[in-house]
Amino acid sequence: MNGTISKKTFIEKYLKAVKNDDAAIFAGAGTSISSGFLDWKNLVKEFAEEINLDVDRESDLIKVMQYYYNSKSRKRQSINQVLVDNFSNTILNKTVNALAKLPISTYWTTNYDKLIERALEENRRKPDVKSDSNQLSFKISDSDATVYKMHGDISTPGEAVFIKDDYDSYDEKRALFTTTLKADLVSKTFLFIGYSFEDPNLDRILSKLNMLIEENTREHYCIMKKVARNDYKNEETQIIDESTFKYDQIKQKLKMDDLSRYGIQTLLVDDYYEIPLILEKIYNLQLSDSIFISGSIEFYNEKWTIDKVNNFCFNLSEKLVSNSNIIISGFGLGIGSNIINGALSEIFDNRFGHTNEYLKLYPFPQSHSDSQKLKVLWSRYREMMISKSGICIFMFGNKTENGKCTNANGMFEEFEIACKLGKKVIPLPTTGYQAEKIFEYLEEHNFPEYLSKFKDNLLNVEDENLIDLVIRIVEYIQNKGADL
Repeated sequence: MNGTISKKTFIEKYLKAVKNDDAAIFAGAGTSISSGFLDWKNLVKEFAEEINLDVDRESDLIKVMQYYYNSKSRKRQSINQVLVDNFSNTILNKTVNALAKLPISTYWTTNYDKLIERALEENRRKPDVKSDSNQLSFKISDSDATVYKMHGDISTPGEAVFIKDDYDSYDEKRALFTTTLKADLVSKTFLFIGYSFEDPNLDRILSKLNMLIEENTREHYCIMKKVARNDYKNEETQIIDESTFKYDQIKQKLKMDDLSRYGIQTLLVDDYYEIPLILEKIYNLQLSDSIFISGSIEFYNEKWTIDKVNNFCFNLSEKLVSNSNIIISGFGLGIGSNIINGALSEIFDNRFGHTNEYLKLYPFPQSHSDSQKLKVLWSRYREMMISKSGICIFMFGNKTENGKCTNANGMFEEFEIACKLGKKVIPLPTTGYQAEKIFEYLEEHNFPEYLSKFKDNLLNVEDENLIDLVIRIVEYIQNKGADL
């Protein structure tokens, strides 16, 4: 079918855009419905009934709102009150939360509610909200995501784009939004979600852009629920309205074909619950290039001398970065400096010195007046650090306690956190200590399927050959990511 894309292909392509930092989101009313908000048709319904119109018989609901506004002597008070009553809550839903988790810096929406910015804040991100043209000329410091609310915000309902007058004057009052959106549509790969493509502003923008760049249109995507026969079943009689079903099925196909004119390919899903699952899959896959290395060592032996440990950590980190992975380190005792040095060696030799792109350091807080609070802080710190990774490698893991060598319990806590967060764990048992105990724990409980084919090698390979084995396991997880 023209204009459609498979789930696998969509995930692969949009994931690439996310990794390249040129992905954007366009969220419509559908993203807010499960939070208790009305869609456009049901919102207009109560206004239409007051002026004796039936929304099911009207094709231009924007004009219906203009009729209502006219009937109120062209005063917006009643419209504003309904908007405030319907869009003031900030109860998040799975789809909005999944959108906010993605490492995307550009969000566009026609929604008046504050769900996107609230979801970003819940995910420890600082949004820069643009609901008025005057806000487009400056940027809030330390923000890591811009939310463009092209139809306004519920905090100023009188300025919301809602009636035909608002749409007619859009190019004069909100021209900068049009200009900014056009630029983003040229430079970024958009995912339209929860959007019906009935809005005349966006339709006009897409049409003008299409005429300007013609065959060079950038590839964009949208997700729609497939028209399904069971959705047309009468609850009382259980009889399916075949005529309406077939009509809407034809209309959906024609709409998808039409969207392809603008470079928008459609992913059809059987149910809305699939959407957050797809977004979560993309989120987890983009993390698979981020590798957390957990380890510490204070005691060495003949098998792992200080020089061998240093070289192993340096060379492993260097090799991981050379394969375009990101290293995440808590600066573990005895291994942290060599993990960092190995990564920096590759970054400065072959990665243009882009340290921030390939190395993330999280040195642990070292002092607090309350030792118990410090332990709690460490646990929260570990969870934050590990949450930014997709794969966690565990090596060595010993420390000094009362002058004796003991296994590092902090490493086992990091392993437990990684498992709780669904990360892929790779313990290296031949490095001994806590890493060996973690491997034994997995054997006794639930050994990961993705490690099964490497199990014997993990128990026997040492030294430089262990680096090659780790690289093979990492590549296997990354290449099989969509299936794991």
